[in-house]
Amino acid sequence: MPGPDISPNPVPNPPATPPPLTQPQREPARGNIVRRSTNPEVENIKELGQTSIPDFKSEIHCLQIVGQIEGHLVMPPQNKTTKYEHIIPQLVAVEQDPNIKGLLVVLNTVGGDVEAGLAIAEMLVSMSKPVVSLVLGGGHSIGVPISTAANYSFIAETATMTIHPIRLTGMVIGVPQTYEYLDKMQDRVIRFIVEHANVSEGDLRRLMFATGELARDIGTILVGQDAVKVGLINEVGGLASAVRKVKELIAAGAPGPGRRH
Repeated sequence: MPGPDISPNPVPNPPATPPPLTQPQREPARGNIVRRSTNPEVENIKELGQTSIPDFKSEIHCLQIVGQIEGHLVMPPQNKTTKYEHIIPQLVAVEQDPNIKGLLVVLNTVGGDVEAGLAIAEMLVSMSKPVVSLVLGGGHSIGVPISTAANYSFIAETATMTIHPIRLTGMVIGVPQTYEYLDKMQDRVIRFIVEHANVSEGDLRRLMFATGELARDIGTILVGQDAVKVGLINEVGGLASAVRKVKELIAAGAPGPGRRH
């Protein structure tokens, strides 16, 4: 008679087969990223250094223009930049949003691409809602027309503005056409500032082509009250003054900057 079926290598007390994983316990497929819910307070500490941020719905939108204004060329990654392709859609959204009644533009910029800066300035000056600008730290170069493209402008007491001619970097072909192009672009910047500030063209050109203040260039540095004296900026003030002015313009039903002259 055949004997019982006996395994040649019997395993004493074999472990029970584990039950299949239920749906909530099933392991993720290889290569998938397991996303874990994070605590909002932890995220605020990591990103902003504080446990909570103000939750307030304001009728004033704040637009920051910081670092170097980036235009058609991408700046190196270590540069702090403001990309004009990010600013313009924001301005379009502010213009269309019925809940936003006014705009506060805060500048701390070294300047940058001339055409990109003029594009932002033209967008600001063509808005139908009141705009107030505030220069903190610096509003240099092409930041000057942006700061003047507002109903009313403020500058901090220690902030500076550098007025200088247009400069090019890289290879420049020394032909009459190049000079004429630069001259026309310079005239665009000067004309815009004169139309939207309280400075004459003669005074602006004198500041722009002055010698002796900048070590390796021509131009003028204006600090706080100096920018008000020449007529580029309306008033020396800070954040509270700028917000108060926006609210006054909203209450008065003031239109956008437009052409004041």
